[in-house]
Amino acid sequence: MESVATQMPDGTVLPVRLLAAKKARAERSSPDVIEPVVVIMPGMGVGGRYYTVVAGALAERGFDVAVGELRGQGDCAPRPHSNSVFGYHDIAAVDIPAIIQTALERFPGRTPFLLGHSMGGQLSVLYAARARHLGGLILVGAGTPYYKGRSGVMSPGIVAGSAVMSLASRVAGYWPDLVGGFGRQSKVLIADWARLARTGRFVPTGADIDYETRIGQITAPVLSITLGDDDFSPPASVEHLAGKLIGSDVTRWNLPSPTGHNGWIRDPGLLADRVEKWIRDR
Repeated sequence: MESVATQMPDGTVLPVRLLAAKKARAERSSPDVIEPVVVIMPGMGVGGRYYTVVAGALAERGFDVAVGELRGQGDCAPRPHSNSVFGYHDIAAVDIPAIIQTALERFPGRTPFLLGHSMGGQLSVLYAARARHLGGLILVGAGTPYYKGRSGVMSPGIVAGSAVMSLASRVAGYWPDLVGGFGRQSKVLIADWARLARTGRFVPTGADIDYETRIGQITAPVLSITLGDDDFSPPASVEHLAGKLIGSDVTRWNLPSPTGHNGWIRDPGLLADRVEKWIRDR
């Protein structure tokens, strides 16, 4: 797997990992068949390098693959600091387009399919609200933190917890990963996440479009995958995000294995089989 250092306008360097499809599975059956490149966007606090096994499973099934990185985490440089002011909008409008461009330079003529895990799925949806050329969205354990999608004590807990994280981030200048395993994050990213948890709406800082309206206008097909025993993105959370995609053909599928939120990354075979079938059916 090769890695290309992709530089953003503010000097941030995002590594994009690239893996070509196995040649025996990459043959085109006809000139009209879509040639995909699957672009993986990681979850919050999960570095891109952890998706190497996922990339390998997809490459074995005949897909070129690019693994992106969320700004400020994984092998991205620099780490979030007190002057970091990037949030959801910056990643959707600047970073993901650059990651896809890097993928298309390595795999020219391909049609990008975004596979977003957790927050990577949320950000992929925001990108799709802006994009014109996208084969489809694959959302894996990707819901919203909206408190009404949680049950019992988790509902008020997500409101209080997100508010505390946002306040702590403003005081410290960034989120120092005190609890939760979310990784060190920009205070703006945490504020955007907390606002989504409180309101259920995507209204990111610095937005230049009405994301909520544009999400409803996305026409790219969507595969929404619920993970078994996923406490971070339970079914109601996943449905809250999928339900916003009213202009898309949304296929819903539940991974039957009790992998939790991240376990599928280590053993992606069954999920990769479903992704392969869904893309081949386009």
